[in-house]
Amino acid sequence: MEFENGNVHVISTKEGWDEAISEAYENGKIVVANFSASWCAPCRSIAPLYGEMSEKFPSLTFVTVDVDKMMELSSSWEVRATPTFFFLRDGRQLDKLVGANRTELLQKVAALADPSTRSSQRSPSH
Repeated sequence: MEFENGNVHVISTKEGWDEAISEAYENGKIVVANFSASWCAPCRSIAPLYGEMSEKFPSLTFVTVDVDKMMELSSSWEVRATPTFFFLRDGRQLDKLVGANRTELLQKVAALADPSTRSSQRSPSH
């Protein structure tokens, strides 16, 4: 999957995955991991938004994993449908979103990027 804009790291090896997770951990960043496939129409439709979010929220690390090229990694994360988005802190899952729900993806990413919500997994009620 190609991203014409943004700062999305395309992961094509297990080492690349480990490096991205480790770098995010060292920098105190949350990882947004997009498990997708080149043949998946919903994956292609949400790719431009994903790229835009990577520019809008530089405090997060955005990666994408092709499930066909990285079957073992996809299986270890129990990816059953594409796209599946995982939100990770220190390599551990904070949240998950299955499907190309633009509104929900944007809400989850915006909440994680907001430093006031970083201390807990839930956004405070206002």
